[in-house]
Amino acid sequence: LQYQMSRKRMLAEVPNADVVVRNPTHYAVALKYNNQKSGTAPKVVAKGADFLAQRIIQVALEHNVPVVENKPLAQELYKSVDVDREIPQTLYQAVAEVLAYVYKTSKKGKK
Repeated sequence: LQYQMSRKRMLAEVPNADVVVRNPTHYAVALKYNNQKSGTAPKVVAKGADFLAQRIIQVALEHNVPVVENKPLAQELYKSVDVDREIPQTLYQAVAEVLAYVYKTSKKGKK
């Protein structure tokens, strides 16, 4: 029951994410970055493997959250960062590149 509640709460956070990083099928990690708050790093708001990864991707697509395929980053985020935790400094560069790509491509489609 505890697991189901935390899973439901986690899936509810996916629409608020800036990006979902995935490998082709096994892992998905949703990231949120509050760039209004200095000194903060992007945070993992949801993560899952296998079926849960597919649900995260599905929810992201339903809410127009960009989904980026990056196998090594998805695996590293999944294995090393808990939900509601900021990413470690060692992953700043890789996540910054993904976020920059997402911000650049999403701005083109907006007014």
